Amino acid sequence: MSDLTELYQEIILDHNKYPRNYGCLDNYTDKGEGHNPLCGDEVTVYWKLGPEDIKALSFQARGCAISQASASMMTQILKGKSVEEAQELFQLLRRHLTQECEDEEFPEELGELAALAGVRKYPARIKCATLAWHAMCDKISD
Repeated sequence: MSDLTELYQEIILDHNKYPRNYGCLDNYTDKGEGHNPLCGDEVTVYWKLGPEDIKALSFQARGCAISQASASMMTQILKGKSVEEAQELFQLLRRHLTQECEDEEFPEELGELAALAGVRKYPARIKCATLAWHAMCDKISD
């Protein structure tokens, strides 16, 4: 196993075991829910919007390590971003998890989310990696 693969596995396992921003956010302005019927993953994402950016995010979830880790990383990367920036990062992540970008490296702005690159080989797992993102970004754009 390559060092990079081991590092990515460690990042996913760490976010799964010690999720960041886990729980219901106090005074949230909105929430989004996601469910993957294929594997049973469920997630609720809570956020608090300010006038110009996302002030806070949290999540509650039940599911696989990939969905939990992705939700945890999402809450970290999106805090302080505008709604437009959040949507752009989601589109960038989704594009890089699909086969169309298989030969490209993950962009630097996705940070630890590069640990999810392994799901490219397992298309059914892309839904796991994007579940929390869909729960938030599909609702926030309404």
